[in-house]
Amino acid sequence: MPTDYTYILVLIGLVISLIASANVKFTFHRYAKVANARGLTGRDVARMILEHEGIDDVEIKRISGSLTDHYSPNELVLRLSDSVYDSTSVAAIGVAAHECGHAIQHKENYGPLKLRSLSVPLANIGSWLSWPLIVLGIIFDFLGLAQIGVILFTFVVLFQLITLPVEFDASKRAMYVLETGGILEGEEISGAGKVLKAAALTYVAALLTSILQLLRLVLIVGGIGGRRRD
Repeated sequence: MPTDYTYILVLIGLVISLIASANVKFTFHRYAKVANARGLTGRDVARMILEHEGIDDVEIKRISGSLTDHYSPNELVLRLSDSVYDSTSVAAIGVAAHECGHAIQHKENYGPLKLRSLSVPLANIGSWLSWPLIVLGIIFDFLGLAQIGVILFTFVVLFQLITLPVEFDASKRAMYVLETGGILEGEEISGAGKVLKAAALTYVAALLTSILQLLRLVLIVGGIGGRRRD
């Protein structure tokens, strides 16, 4: 099966992902050593922002791990990781504010966030079924089955594309409230911004990696069709 050359796309995607992951970890750990002048913890800041925005139905909970922070719109729960919840670092404050940005988006019915939530089922189906269908299509020389697999994987790429404006907007909201609310100041603002920019780049890297993977799948399945025509 003459598809070995397509592995270069996988390699490029892997390098992009590793660089983005290393960058966010390095940046977070760098500013995790810098405490904010007011001595506020990630939980303190999250509560302050939610109260300021009139959001009183979102619960703040602790979740184990590092950089596992997320906002669940279905549960109305904002989860802060061990490295953020009780931390007074500039990095932790930035991450907590970012997750609050998602809660604010939810309150305001932010279009891309609603679209992302609606696309989750399709993205999950694409993630689970695309590869099995493609592999079965290749094994049994069933072009139609493999093509369905490629279409399903496209849903994964589209989900990650929709995610970009959601994440960038949440970071924008976070930086605005941190600065205008006087929560951070001076170099603290700069540090939080660098952490959020590094985190945003991981989503860009994920999208690029998925696009490269999709291109590889198109080439592989296209090769099956080409051989059948020959």
